[in-house]
Order: sequence, then structure tokens, then C-alpha cells
Amino acid sequence: MLLAGLVVGCIGIFPIVISAQDTTTAGQDIKRAAKKTGKAIEKGAKKVANKSAELASKGKAAVVDKVYEGKYGPDGQKIYINDESKYYWVDKKGRRHFVTAAELKDDKEL
Repeated sequence: MLLAGLVVGCIGIFPIVISAQDTTTAGQDIKRAAKKTGKAIEKGAKKVANKSAELASKGKAAVVDKVYEGKYGPDGQKIYINDESKYYWVDKKGRRHFVTAAELKDDKEL
């Protein structure tokens, strides 16, 4: 009994550390970290590029084309009218989406 108590006490005092064996080399770890960092930078760069394209398109549309006051796109987007009297709105990537007059909504409908 005394021996069993002594063994249990020693196990409590000296915890058994079991660690998994690391099979990757330092070069593999660096390569993996560089790949993750590269993907994060690419993702951030795409967001910046899309926002820049959106702002450039909307800025150009506001200067060159007319803003259609009182009417909005299917999801509440600002509507522009180009020189050919076509209606369009600009998405988050700076692309123009042309819509028909029937697709436009009033202020009251939003």
C-alpha cells in the first residue's frame, strides 16, 4: 500500500511528458510559412485592386455620365446613365452591369 502511494505521488510530482515526433525539417517549415504569407499578401492585394477599380469606375461614371436621382438598382445600387442613354450600376470589382428601365426601383421600394 505504501509503495502504491509512493508511486502515485511520484507520478504527480514528475509529470510524464509525451510529445509527438516532428517529422518536418526547418526548410519545409520555412517553405510552408512562405506559402501562407504569399497567399495572404495575394488576397490583400486583390482586395485593394478591386476597391481601386470600383472607386475609379464610380469616379469616372460620376464625372462622365449622369447619376439617375430617385432610381436605384435591383439591390439598391446607384444608377448611372451613359451617353447612349443606357442604365448601369458599378459592382465591387469596378464592372458595369447594365439594367433595363423596368429593373430600376424607386426610393420607396427599398
